[in-house]
Amino acid sequence: MLKGEVGKIFFSRIFEDEDLPEAIQKRVEESEVKAGMFIVIGSLKHVTLGYYKEGQYKHTKIEGPLEIASCMGNIAVDKNGKPVIHPHIVVANEKGEAFGGHLMKDSPVGATAELIIVEGLGIHLERAFDEKTKLNLWKLG
Repeated sequence: MLKGEVGKIFFSRIFEDEDLPEAIQKRVEESEVKAGMFIVIGSLKHVTLGYYKEGQYKHTKIEGPLEIASCMGNIAVDKNGKPVIHPHIVVANEKGEAFGGHLMKDSPVGATAELIIVEGLGIHLERAFDEKTKLNLWKLG
């Protein structure tokens, strides 16, 4: 377990047609946050979800418009020190049916999305490849 403190908090708007995971990654890089978390609310035109199964992500596309009921994730760095986001999302259609999973590329923002980035200070949080799961997992310590 790592222990740190809350540093800066960033607020950013993501605009229509921006790809949500790419926009989050871009703003995390601009913030220079190397460890932390983020939350997003807003809307999407459609979403591509990932579901991890048997060593790989299976992709599912859900047509919209969709409301982002919850989107959150964490920020770490790769072995080269580059920030890496790990986003999960739950979206709802006009009937209130919810769909969730790992947020993948090809998820364009609808009217808008609002992003909050929370920096973790005093923490070195790195992702490294895990042979057993075939995932880049936190390397704590």
